[in-house]
Amino acid sequence: MSKRILHVITNVAHYADPSHPTGLWLSELSHAWDVFAAQGYEQRLMSPAGGPSPLEPRALKWPLLDASAKAWLNDPTRMALLSSTARPDEIDAASYEAIYFTGGHGVMWDFPDSAGLQAITRAIWEGGGIVSAVCHGYCGLLNTRLSDGTLLVSGRRITGFSWTEEVLAGVAKEMPYNAEAEMKARGALYDKAFLPFVPHVVTDGRLVTGQNPASAKATARRVSELLRA
Repeated sequence: MSKRILHVITNVAHYADPSHPTGLWLSELSHAWDVFAAQGYEQRLMSPAGGPSPLEPRALKWPLLDASAKAWLNDPTRMALLSSTARPDEIDAASYEAIYFTGGHGVMWDFPDSAGLQAITRAIWEGGGIVSAVCHGYCGLLNTRLSDGTLLVSGRRITGFSWTEEVLAGVAKEMPYNAEAEMKARGALYDKAFLPFVPHVVTDGRLVTGQNPASAKATARRVSELLRA
């Protein structure tokens, strides 16, 4: 039976300032999707509220719009998936071997406090599955508690978009919180690459995280390795 992977993407279309659009960073989804598709895994998209997921405009421009993301944009079938994502209450967590949280700044608003996302993540983790995230996707793990009440990330090695990268991207002042600092405050053992914006993946057992958009493919490959083990 084919392994099944659940992708989590945002519903948020703008920063606190409505005039500043954001959304899913498409290549973080497309790169992982391509890796998993090559292994024959079944994949499904879910978002905190279900329905459409907006796209981050910056990720759709040269040089950030690469061949993988461009192929997704030019595929009507895949684009349709972004307009009809599943709600958490429509998902049977027991049917999935892995969950993969994508990024884009929108997730900073709708991922952390979604009880539905937390319940599915907890079920997959406690069922022996893989929990993974790339870039801002790790915001979806900030408040996830296990059945014993402990935070999933406490005492575990993890990475995600760093505060240095926020500053260099020129958006730090618009952030609702410092995700790196919040992870550390929850007891996570945060790690990042020496240089910003380069691929960096951290694996702690069945927890796999990538630091930034450039890390999506390597993160998915690591998840695939664990699924084949």
